[in-house]
Amino acid sequence: MTNTQKKQEQKENMADNTENNQMEFTTDVSRLLDIVANALYSNRDVFLRELISNAADACDRLRYDALQNPDLTKGSAPFHIRLTPINDDLSLTLADNGIGMNKEDLIENLGTIARSGTAAILDQLQNKEDMNLIGQFGVGFYASFMVAQQVEVISQKAGDDTAYYWESDGRTGYTVRDATSDEQARLSDGHGTIIKLSMKNDAIDYLLEDKIKEIVMSYSDHIEIPIYLDYKHAEELGKVEEQKEPINTASALWTRAKNEISAEQYKEFYHHIGNVFDEPTLTLHWTAEGKFEYTALLYVPSMRPWDLYDPERKNALRLYVKRVFITDSIETLMYPWLRFVRGIVDSQDLPLNISREMLQSNPVLQRIRNGLTKKILGEMDKLSRDDNASFLTMWHQFGMVIKEGLYDAYDHRDAIFKISHFMSTHDENTPTTLDHYIERMKEGQDKIYYITGENAETLRNSPQLEGLKAKGIEVLLMTDTVDEFWLQQITDYKDHKFQSVTKGNIDISDFDEDKTEEKDEEAIKDERRKAKAAMEPLLNLLHEQLNNHISFARVSRRLTDSPVCLVAADDAVDMHMEKVLKTQQQFEPNAKKILEINAGHPLIQKLRSMIDDKETEKSKHADILKDAAQMLLDQALIIQGEPVPNPSAFAKRMAKFMEMGVGD
Repeated sequence: MTNTQKKQEQKENMADNTENNQMEFTTDVSRLLDIVANALYSNRDVFLRELISNAADACDRLRYDALQNPDLTKGSAPFHIRLTPINDDLSLTLADNGIGMNKEDLIENLGTIARSGTAAILDQLQNKEDMNLIGQFGVGFYASFMVAQQVEVISQKAGDDTAYYWESDGRTGYTVRDATSDEQARLSDGHGTIIKLSMKNDAIDYLLEDKIKEIVMSYSDHIEIPIYLDYKHAEELGKVEEQKEPINTASALWTRAKNEISAEQYKEFYHHIGNVFDEPTLTLHWTAEGKFEYTALLYVPSMRPWDLYDPERKNALRLYVKRVFITDSIETLMYPWLRFVRGIVDSQDLPLNISREMLQSNPVLQRIRNGLTKKILGEMDKLSRDDNASFLTMWHQFGMVIKEGLYDAYDHRDAIFKISHFMSTHDENTPTTLDHYIERMKEGQDKIYYITGENAETLRNSPQLEGLKAKGIEVLLMTDTVDEFWLQQITDYKDHKFQSVTKGNIDISDFDEDKTEEKDEEAIKDERRKAKAAMEPLLNLLHEQLNNHISFARVSRRLTDSPVCLVAADDAVDMHMEKVLKTQQQFEPNAKKILEINAGHPLIQKLRSMIDDKETEKSKHADILKDAAQMLLDQALIIQGEPVPNPSAFAKRMAKFMEMGVGD
C-alpha cells in the first residue's frame, strides 16, 4: 500500500467515525498486529527497548526545536523518561516530556506504519520461522502488544493547548479523542507522552524491579536521557515513590572513553540507532582534533538494508552538535556510496542555531565527510589484511555500492581501488584486487583485461576469452552494473590501461610461447596477411550476406575453440554497456558489431573450401553458404546472450542443417 493510499484510508476512517472516534487500523498495521498476536516470542524484552528509544527520540527532537523556540520548554523539568510499574492493576507506564503528539500525529504514527516498504517487511516476517525477528524491523510502538492486552496513550505536542487520548487492544481498531482535564493534568510539563500497558497474564514479570533494570541496562544504558524507575501504589491513592538516581548511565555513549565501553554496549547502541538486530562488521569510534573537532561512532553492518538500492534512500547518520541532536537527514554528511553506514557524528564547530537548509552547504560538513570517508575506507583496508574472510563477506554485501565512489568521489578513488575486489579467471572462488592482478601479469603485458556481464560463470565461458586464457593471461570478470559506468571515466590504473576483451582488435601474439627471436615482426605480419587473404572470400561473403547486421567480418586473434564471436569497435560502446543502456535508458545503438571468425576452426575451413571464387552465386553451395552465414551470426548472438533476429527462420535453418548432418 502506498503512502497516498494509506492517507486516503485514514481520511475515510476519520470521516466514517467522526462521532465516536473509533477507527480501524490500516491494512499494514492489521497484518502486523496479527503476526504479533499469533506468534510466540522467546524474548519479548525488545518491547521496552523500542518504547524507551521512541521516548528518547521525542526528547531529542524537542531539544532541537527549542533551540529555535525556547518557549517550548519554558518552565519544563529536564528531559527524562519514567517507568512506573503498578502491581495493583498489573500495568506498566512509560512517560517522557519530549515533543509529544497531536491528533494527526497519533493517527499517523499509531494507526499506520509510516515507514516505506512495510509490505515487503511483513512478507519477510510471515515467511520466517523465527518470529523474534520482529524487533529488527523497527516496528517500535507495536512491540507493546507482545506483552500488553490493552494500550493507552496520552500525549500533548509542545506548543499546543490540547492533549489527546489514544487507546487500543491491538485487534479491533483504536479510539482517539480529546483528553479529559484529569488526563491532561498528568502531563505535568504541558507536553510529552504517557503510555500505559495493561499487561497480559504471562507478562507480569515485566513489572518486577530487577527485570526492568536488567532490560534497561542491557538495551538502553547508552541513552543519554535519564531513565527513572518509580513505583505507584493504588491503595495509597496514587502515591508515587520517585527515585532520585536514574537506572541508566545517562551519558551519551560516544562521549565516553573507548576503554570504558564494552563490546556489548557498542552492539546495543548499534541496535538502538539502526532498529536492526544484525551484528556490525566494523565499529569505528574516534575523536578528530585540530582545526575541526568532532566525535564519530560509526558502524558497518553485516547485512545490507532492504532498501539499499532504492534511489530515495538517504544516509543513516545522525548529526549532533555539542551532544544536541540536530537531524538525521543531512545529505552532505556522508557520500551516497556509503549510505549503508550507520552511526552518529557530534561536532564541536557547527552553530546550534543554524537552519537545516543552511547546514547542508556548510563547509565544515564537507571536511567532516572527508574525514569520515578516509577513516571508513582505511578500516576496511585494515580488515581486508587482518581478516580477509570477514572483509569479503562485507564486500559481497556492499561492494557494488562502494564502487559507485569510483566515479563519484575523485579524492577517494585510490583508497576505493585499494579495497575493490573482482572475480577473475585466476581463481574461480576468491576475488582479487587490482594490485594482485598486476603482480601476476605476464612479462610484457601492459593492459588490464576485463569482460563485463551479469554472471561470472557465464563470462568464464565467453568465446572472447579463449585466446587470452590459452596464453595464461588473466581476465577480470566485472559482474556489477556499476562497473560499466566507472570504466567509462577511468581508463587506467597505475599506468596500466583497462582493455575490454569484447571491444577492439586485441593482439596477443606477443605472448606466443613458441615465438623465437629469429621470427621478426615483418615475418609475423606477412603470415597474418596470408591468413587474411586465404579467408578473404569467406569474409566477403559474410559481409555481403550480413551487411544489415554487422559492420564487417575479420579473422580473429582471440578465438581458439569457438568458430565466431561478436565484438564492438574501438570507438563504440562496449557490448554489455550497450545492453545496460538499452534496458535503463532506451538506448538505441548506431554502431554495428564486428563479426570475428576463427580461421583455424574446422567449420570455418569447411565453409571456406565450399566457396567457388569465380562463381559464388552459381555454385551448388551458394544457398548453404547463405544459410551458414546467418547461422554463424545467430550463434554469435546466442553466445552473447542476445536474441536472434528471426527465431522462426533460425529454427528452420537449424532443422535443415541437422537433416544434412544426419543424411551424411
